[in-house]
Amino acid sequence: MPIQNEEAAQTFKERFPRLAKDVKTFPVRDGEEPWTTKDVKELAEELLAEVDRLTVDLEAADRELSELLRNSGDGAGDDQADSGSSALEREQELTFVNNTRDLLQQNHRALSRIAAGTYGTCESCGGPVGKARLQAFPRATLCVACKQREERR
Repeated sequence: MPIQNEEAAQTFKERFPRLAKDVKTFPVRDGEEPWTTKDVKELAEELLAEVDRLTVDLEAADRELSELLRNSGDGAGDDQADSGSSALEREQELTFVNNTRDLLQQNHRALSRIAAGTYGTCESCGGPVGKARLQAFPRATLCVACKQREERR
């Protein structure tokens, strides 16, 4: 599938001109191998592909939601079950749209952190998020300890 978003239309080197230099400063946890340009390039390409997929999904969901909202006013002959079913369908579509927008924003944020040379630094404590954690979940912005603290609140 061709990448359709503007970010991905740039060449990789245009998008991340300092990557070869910045990757040396990306933090890792004790016992982890240092980041390589190849490691980060693979994650960035994964994030860009996810942005493309989410953008397509969001456009389709927005169209579906618009259609549901447009049709919600013409249910004069609908019984209560039909109205309830329509309301549930609209709510589910709205939830999907909001979740997709949130994921899209997280992906853009991760790509911005790569471009800025701050990828892998915990936004709460400033320590390393962990290479293994980021390879499993490239959008992570917090180390495990800070994430656990956040979830307990």
